[in-house]
Amino acid sequence: MDPFGHPDLERLGRALRDRLDETLDAEQSAARSAALRRRTLRDRLIESEDRGEDVVLGGSDGHVYRGCVSAVGIDHVVLTESGHDRFVALAHVVSMEGL
Repeated sequence: MDPFGHPDLERLGRALRDRLDETLDAEQSAARSAALRRRTLRDRLIESEDRGEDVVLGGSDGHVYRGCVSAVGIDHVVLTESGHDRFVALAHVVSMEGL
């Protein structure tokens, strides 16, 4: 009898593979969650710029800024609406909504 062909070893091997798959799925999910938590407002604006998305930014003084993200600098974002550029300081932004 081949010791590696034992039915108990086959069941054990399947159980270990299943546990490994579950562990890998959990680690990937945790890594994805951690990456999302580390994204900054600037990172999200850069993604919006890459996608050509329109956004609505809420300012600390209550003003609302709307437009397509056309550029993101270290400390500002440029929103374009109807051909006009508006520069908004990131320190002034308190909320962001994608459209």
